[in-house]
Parts: sequence; structure tokens; C-alpha cells
Amino acid sequence: MKLGWCVWITGLPGSGKTTIAKELLKALEAEGMIARLVSSDALRKIMTPKPKYVEEERDMVYGALVFAAKLLVESGINVVIDATGNRRKYRQLARSEVQNFMEAYVRCPLEVCITREAGRFDEHAPKGVYEKAFRGESKTVPGVGVPYEEPTSPEVIVDSDKLSPCECAEEILRAIKRRFQRSNEGP
Repeated sequence: MKLGWCVWITGLPGSGKTTIAKELLKALEAEGMIARLVSSDALRKIMTPKPKYVEEERDMVYGALVFAAKLLVESGINVVIDATGNRRKYRQLARSEVQNFMEAYVRCPLEVCITREAGRFDEHAPKGVYEKAFRGESKTVPGVGVPYEEPTSPEVIVDSDKLSPCECAEEILRAIKRRFQRSNEGP
């Protein structure tokens, strides 16, 4: 059985990860490639219905996310991870555990992320995270209360303040093809 591949779309809350991931899935399907979305926000709703976003909870959620991605890839299923993964250690865990892994960094200025996040309507994502951080109600928001550690060597970087979500997805798709595609089935 051929292995699948995994791309982790990372960036600050409000950078456009979820929108780009959805556009990427459409672009992949148009190319005859199927991938499954693994979202930290959706997983968190199951694992921690009343999340506190503390380090121990994040360790658990990201550990489960990496485990799920590893199983899917080993089963020949392509995976798109949509997750902030604010610490490099989470993405490094995926890099060390998941074969055929790549990281896509959605770079976006914090001010733009704050504006976007205020108008976000995603069903799984928490609402008003930056507003809560600035009011002192949350001290665990990546980029404000806790660090967001930018990737040191992602396979692709997209600037979501300069490119549309579709253009960002196309850049990531090109990187996937360069890295993984020898045929429509993967490596």
C-alpha cells in the first residue's frame, strides 16, 4: 500500500488557515487528489469541550492530532492539518512521526489577524479570542498571551495578507506536487 502525505497548515489565529485549507481541498479534488481535513478546533471540541488552552491541554490535543494524521497517512490517505500549533515542538512531533510530511506557514501580520478573527464565522473555531486577550479574560492566545513560534524551515510560505485564499491554496498545491506527486496517488 502506498503511503499518503500530510501538510500542516500553521499560522496565527485569524491568518486564514481554515479558509485556505478548504480551498486547498477543492484544488486537490480538481486535480484528482483526495485529502482528509484534520482540524485542531474540531478535535478539541471532542477532547476538551470546555477548553482552557493551557499547555498540558495543547500537548494532549496536538499529540492526538499527530497520531490521527500518522494513522491516516500510513493507511494511504492524504491529510491536511488545519491547526495553529503555536509551539514548534508540535509541528516537529508531526515531522518526526508522520512520513511524507510538510509544513505550510500562513504568514500574516498580527493586526490583520485580529481584524479577520473579529468577523470569523467558523463553526468549530473559538470566537473573539483576541478581544478576550485584550480584555484580560484569556492569557493563552497565540501571538498575544503565549508565543506563536514561527516555523524555522517550512516547505512553503504563503502571505495571506497579500494573496487571496485561493492563491495561497494554489501555492501550497504546487509545493505538494513538487514534494509528493509522482503520480496522482502520492509517492
